[in-house]
Amino acid sequence: MRKEPAFFGDAALDLIYIAKKLKDALLVEQLLTDSGIDYAVETETYSGGVMFRSERVGAFFYIAPGVRDAVSPILIAAGFEPYDLPQ
Repeated sequence: MRKEPAFFGDAALDLIYIAKKLKDALLVEQLLTDSGIDYAVETETYSGGVMFRSERVGAFFYIAPGVRDAVSPILIAAGFEPYDLPQ
């Protein structure tokens, strides 16, 4: 279920997916909601483009720490690639 970031308290949320298109954002919201996963979504900027780099706005999906292993398979099964954690 979609929650405000304050719902998660002081926990550092994990970025699970960056939707670059509205239709993808809506599908990911539906997947997470149908799966009973609590998540926060915020619009933020990212750099995009190959030849002509530009700032773009996307929907950044965050989940509580410790549920990544449950959420990643849901996204993958629906054809979405979860955001990789930096090493």
